[in-house]
Amino acid sequence: MRASLIQIDVNDDETTEARRRRTAALVREQSAADLVVLPELWTTGAFAYADFGTEAEELHGPTRTAMAEAARDAGVWLHAGSVPERAPAPGGRTRLYNTSLVFSPDGRLAASYRKIHRFGFDKGEAVLMSAGSELVTADLPDTTIGLATCYDLRFPELFRGLVDAGAEVLVVPAGWPERRRAHWSLLARARAVENQAYVLACGTAGSHAGVAQAGHSVVVDPWGEVLAEAGAGECVLTADFDPARVAGTREQFPALKDRVLGLPTPG
Repeated sequence: MRASLIQIDVNDDETTEARRRRTAALVREQSAADLVVLPELWTTGAFAYADFGTEAEELHGPTRTAMAEAARDAGVWLHAGSVPERAPAPGGRTRLYNTSLVFSPDGRLAASYRKIHRFGFDKGEAVLMSAGSELVTADLPDTTIGLATCYDLRFPELFRGLVDAGAEVLVVPAGWPERRRAHWSLLARARAVENQAYVLACGTAGSHAGVAQAGHSVVVDPWGEVLAEAGAGECVLTADFDPARVAGTREQFPALKDRVLGLPTPG
């Protein structure tokens, strides 16, 4: 199976529509891949808080249309990263979500995931966006992928839940800052090792809203070995991997069978 991670340069000099067109063209160039992955909030930038509301779109918005067409033209499974989604809320109000979209090779929306762990503590995404509440997987012909987004990478229990739901490949689009790049690399490998699963972590390049991005998208195998890693700039990172290695790894070193669930709480 071949995965291509498109590490988009997100910067303040390019309009959302221009970046959308450019990204769609890059996706169309990946027809040799089985799975293409884009970063988190690449239409706006993960730290461009002022743009979340103005650029938010409904689930059937322009990014969905553009990415569905690109996936269909390339004939690939496409994890289109995430977009700021505007959704109806009670009382005629609306809510914003950080929502990932996955398309099948015929352009069908196969899955969507609203980010559960929002970054920012008491500002930014944590205040402006609502939290998702559902774990999401998507069945591809040769494997099952589990969906997580950026800050989710710091919460191992989410990934355990995805593994329990059948995930063998954990896909993590992100807008990770350069100043914490060491954590990005470490956590991607940790999630692979502890879950005996592949991790495909796709970040952004460039700088937006004054925040330099880490880049360094990475593909990690179930033993924690790095199969491919990008540098800091915009690029397409491609790696071939065998989903059958997940079952083989879990059989060879059956650590997941030794999990102890329902541990007592301190009292």
